[in-house]
Amino acid sequence: MYASVADLRDEGITPAMATDARLSLVLDEASALVDRVTGWFFRPRALTLGFDGRDAPSIEPPYPPIQLSALSIDGSPASFAPEDLVVVGAPVMPGFDAPRLTLRHGRRFPRGTANIVVAGLWGYTEPDGTPEGRTPPAIRTVTMQLALRALPLLGDLEAWSDARLRWRLLEERTRDQAYRLGAPPFATFITGDPEIDLVLMRYRKPVGLGAA
Repeated sequence: MYASVADLRDEGITPAMATDARLSLVLDEASALVDRVTGWFFRPRALTLGFDGRDAPSIEPPYPPIQLSALSIDGSPASFAPEDLVVVGAPVMPGFDAPRLTLRHGRRFPRGTANIVVAGLWGYTEPDGTPEGRTPPAIRTVTMQLALRALPLLGDLEAWSDARLRWRLLEERTRDQAYRLGAPPFATFITGDPEIDLVLMRYRKPVGLGAA
């Protein structure tokens, strides 16, 4: 989970509104939705991934590498000095565009099917002074917002739902007056909430990036 039950309690969700078990469930669901929509995950995971060599100096992992623990080529363990293997991964720094492993000094990953195997920690994290980094604060916030949307007991549900969807309105009328609202600044298509969608779109994986 990218946020905790304690985080939601700090936002004012009392045990009368939702139990710890219920909050844990909606946070799990919200975190899974973030992963599904963005194409990344935002906490370190230990994975072993296989890649097709293309007789090229670089391979593009589907997730940013944080720490590499093992690398094999054509079934044999391989090791490279830091100056011979450039790792573009996480914690993600300004200017990051895509994860990459690149051999230097004319070396190339030989052509083959799943002949490059890399084990280590992977995930999209941001700097916090530790080697592994942290879940981006914006992702943590969005996870909490998605979880709150899923809770059924937030006071007056009808009023809450009306406020949540008010950005969609273009015009409102009463018996005595009418006024027209501005159109949304962009078309939302993920959750229907511009505040959430802007963050999810900002963190989306580039189309076609990486294949493990």
